Amino acid sequence: MAKLRSMAQLWPSFVRICLLNVVFNFKIIALGDDIGSSSGFTSSSSSSQTTCKNTNFQIFLPPPYQNISSTICKPVWHTYELRYTKNDDITTIILSAPYTVGWVGIGFSRDGKMVGSSAMVGWINKHGHAKIKQYYLRGNKSSEVIANKGELPLNNVPAAVATNGAEIYLAFQLQTTVPFGKQPILLAFSTKQLHEHHLSKHDDKIAILFDFSSGAKSGSKDPSSNGLIQMRKNHGIMGILGWGLILPVGAIVARYFKHKEPLWFYLHSIIQFVGFAFGLVTVLLGLQLYSKMHVHIPAHRGIGIFVLVLSILQILAFFLRPNRDSKFRKMWNLYHGWFGRMALFFASLNIVLGMQAAGAANDWKISYGFVVGIIIVAVIVLEILAYLKRLEKRSLPPNFPMDPLGVGEETFPSNHLPKG
Repeated sequence: MAKLRSMAQLWPSFVRICLLNVVFNFKIIALGDDIGSSSGFTSSSSSSQTTCKNTNFQIFLPPPYQNISSTICKPVWHTYELRYTKNDDITTIILSAPYTVGWVGIGFSRDGKMVGSSAMVGWINKHGHAKIKQYYLRGNKSSEVIANKGELPLNNVPAAVATNGAEIYLAFQLQTTVPFGKQPILLAFSTKQLHEHHLSKHDDKIAILFDFSSGAKSGSKDPSSNGLIQMRKNHGIMGILGWGLILPVGAIVARYFKHKEPLWFYLHSIIQFVGFAFGLVTVLLGLQLYSKMHVHIPAHRGIGIFVLVLSILQILAFFLRPNRDSKFRKMWNLYHGWFGRMALFFASLNIVLGMQAAGAANDWKISYGFVVGIIIVAVIVLEILAYLKRLEKRSLPPNFPMDPLGVGEETFPSNHLPKG
């Protein structure tokens, strides 16, 4: 029993950080005149999906746009190509167009007219920085084209713009309760630079009635694609359960329940080994996804490997724990405690990065936020109780000394004294 008690203390302290603050700035196009009524639309339904270029988004687009598979692509105007994919209530849109200078925009209208429409506009400024914003066309005058305003149902995944060769790519996500069907789309471009985000007048424009309901939908993907999607979900679930729930609970047990000797040690050890197993499966699934999808998310992948290394060092520390009277015990406690803190911190950060890269739906974020909230509340309550207990111990009077005179002699009559 003494040997078991001296084996290992895992993750003595726990730091939880939930960090997810995604900022988006975009909204689109500014054209000074109407481009036709709904009866004058150019239809894109006759465009062939096979005429689109084979483009590797992983080279130049950030996540989650670089990871999107099974997109539907249609040529829409000149060499413009519109790609989209649907996943539940989220529609991901990627517009590609020829580009040298100026801006390119895609607008969404109710009636095919620019007035009252909202649009996404992308450009590369004179300093070489990619910019994308949403614009609201309140009227025909340039002063009525308002930046950072509009009615597009953008979600909290930042829009992206990038150039690849002689083309520019605008990527963004819309979240709607009602799926897109046939939607009036407005396309326009200008070869003039923007001045303080004010759009110059377009060089050319067109209105298109684009059918977002045509082609394969997310439920009709090929089996291999469905398998990759399920693998990605499993990767996220295992990571949240292992690093987001089980390992923090094990750390809480080690920090706040050491007075339950030796129960705390058994619980702590079992919980942490289970959490490590979940974390290991998470990494293996991530490596499989990387090899099959060639998804390039360097920050998420690098932090994941770093956390795995820290967790392996913690497991080794379990078996190499010195005895309590060893001169190395204090150093071991510092090493074990701070490596555990770092592992939990970077693991929680990586969960957030993974959600952002995958474009996770709100139910994932709400669920993880709920787990983090419960853990934080539990830690705060237990920390307060532990502090109050320490104060109570300090306020107790010292024990009355057994030998107050300090002479080691008996001061009261004894039965061993001789009679008489």
